[in-house]
Amino acid sequence: MPTRLLASTVVSLMLATCFLLDVNPVAAQNKPSRAARSSSARTSNQQIAQIVREIDARNIERTIRKLVSFGTRNTLSEQSDPNRGIGAARDWLFAEFSKVAEQSGGRMKVEKQSFLQAKAARVPEPTTLTNVVATLKGTQPEAEARTYVVSGHYDSMCTSPTDAKCDAPGANDDASGSAAVLELARVMAKYKFDATIVFMTVAGEEQGLLGSTYFAEQAKQKHIDVEAMFTNDIIGSSLGGNGVHDPATVRVFSEGVPSNESPEEATTRRGVGGENDSASRQLARFIKETGRRYVPGMRVMMVYRRDRYLRGGDHIPFLERGFAAVRFTEPNEDYRHQHQNVRIENGVQYGDLPQYDDFNFIANVTRVNAAALAALALAPARPKNVAVVTARLTNDTDLKWDANKEPDLAGYEIVWRDTTSPVWSNSRAVGKVTSYTMKGMSKDNYFFGVRAVDLQGNRSPVSFPRPVR
Repeated sequence: MPTRLLASTVVSLMLATCFLLDVNPVAAQNKPSRAARSSSARTSNQQIAQIVREIDARNIERTIRKLVSFGTRNTLSEQSDPNRGIGAARDWLFAEFSKVAEQSGGRMKVEKQSFLQAKAARVPEPTTLTNVVATLKGTQPEAEARTYVVSGHYDSMCTSPTDAKCDAPGANDDASGSAAVLELARVMAKYKFDATIVFMTVAGEEQGLLGSTYFAEQAKQKHIDVEAMFTNDIIGSSLGGNGVHDPATVRVFSEGVPSNESPEEATTRRGVGGENDSASRQLARFIKETGRRYVPGMRVMMVYRRDRYLRGGDHIPFLERGFAAVRFTEPNEDYRHQHQNVRIENGVQYGDLPQYDDFNFIANVTRVNAAALAALALAPARPKNVAVVTARLTNDTDLKWDANKEPDLAGYEIVWRDTTSPVWSNSRAVGKVTSYTMKGMSKDNYFFGVRAVDLQGNRSPVSFPRPVR
């Protein structure tokens, strides 16, 4: 790499920006263009910055302690007791989201999405499950509306997922995620966004991702354009069972090969690459970049797995139906405080109790969520049908894509990176066009992508191209 390019990249990274350099590596002059320098100097969106500032750890703590107070939130527990069980938690969450909706100017609708779950491995008898769903409508026309979903699961469990009677406080798993979602709704309901945002707490996660599966399937059947989904599950503690205290890191899990990849798509991928470039992986990169800009005290640790080793969360049903989705989780888990009966054994406290939550840490994870959600909902949609045109043998790279429909679209940027790089490292503003040729840059030597930019400087996630003749 030329010395000047290396130095410029280092400086740019120190300024917490990304996608900065407009550099043709085979050109005689390795200088950023005016458009690239403008990209480097862009400032934060003030609406997003204000949303991040309004996230309050005290609200998160109050929500967690209230959810814990219901004794158990096992999906199979009592549904009609006003003080104990899953039903009491469901009704309280519905009431809290309804209060939030009053601040939205009529743009937020809150509903109980109930369905009858048939008998299953962790459901001994047919049982009604209920997701609490708060939908904040965007300003886009209905036919063009994009939707972003953020979730936590409000059910909990002891050692046995079918024990509906034992105390299952679930302070971390997953009152922490539910509290984050409620706080996101509280803050963001007052603001307007281009896209629609769904704030959702689901049931039946511990029984096999049942609530999220139902929502994802309904979204697929209704042809809802779910552009991205975040699940927050076990985001409560900055201290792991390994003794590591890390209050400045959150893991974001994202799959590389799409869960719904077809045989034809797999054949193409094997030929041209892209194992590290699914829509979910691009979403993780977007979250990392946005978090670095708006929550600089937090590090987004991208984990190149769908979920933790041989485990799963509520983003998986979305992935299986072709939606981009990621999971937020604390960096080091403590398994003494997950899926455990509350007890003291050999002087060790077991159980998912609120004293093991770090409320300031949860607030910071919530801030990363807020920044990314707001940035997604304010930005243009990802460019569609992005392709590398392979009609000619050349050391250039010919790209094309469909035009976005947003009236405030400013244009597009080509981004690229070395094939061994985990993140996009360079960008070039190419204007309001639907094709562009990267002269002297071979598709064999780099990965390329395209993102859309609006007049306010909001940028979409990157779309990775596929080959067409």
